[in-house]
Amino acid sequence: MKIVLEVTFRMGGVSYRGHRWEDGTLVVEFERIGDAFIQVLSTRKVELEVEKPPKRVLVELKTKEGGKVFEAFERDGVYLAAEF
Repeated sequence: MKIVLEVTFRMGGVSYRGHRWEDGTLVVEFERIGDAFIQVLSTRKVELEVEKPPKRVLVELKTKEGGKVFEAFERDGVYLAAEF
């Protein structure tokens, strides 16, 4: 089954790093490394092949300062998330 995730980030320089499962939750990993980033909204779209539908989808963003995790919601077959 294909999962489509669209994430809006508040800064550029974000790269997709992979995904993992945690007790039925699909965690999609992104990373922003470096010192300077353009201050503009940027969107990343990821299509994943998975064996089963997830109970929920989380986005994990790792940065030099640490990181954050936020949840995606499903609308019309696409999971959407935004960094706040």
